[in-house]
Amino acid sequence: MPNDSSERRRRITAQRTGPLLMEGPVEVTLDDGTVVSSDRFCVALCTCRRSRTYPWCDTSHRKSAGPSQTDTPGPEGP
Repeated sequence: MPNDSSERRRRITAQRTGPLLMEGPVEVTLDDGTVVSSDRFCVALCTCRRSRTYPWCDTSHRKSAGPSQTDTPGPEGP
């Protein structure tokens, strides 16, 4: 039912070189059928699969980001 509070729309923010940020609370079903949940107001879902706490992001993507994976250069130049 579209007006049911448990079925309300959730906002997901996609970042070019980072996790998906999703408004919580959330329940995530993994490939093997395991269900994990978080009651936080915002969660970071890993998209690089390097996280030791997968499906939650632990910022492992930052450790291997090379120059080709960065966004546009900042004011300090390339």
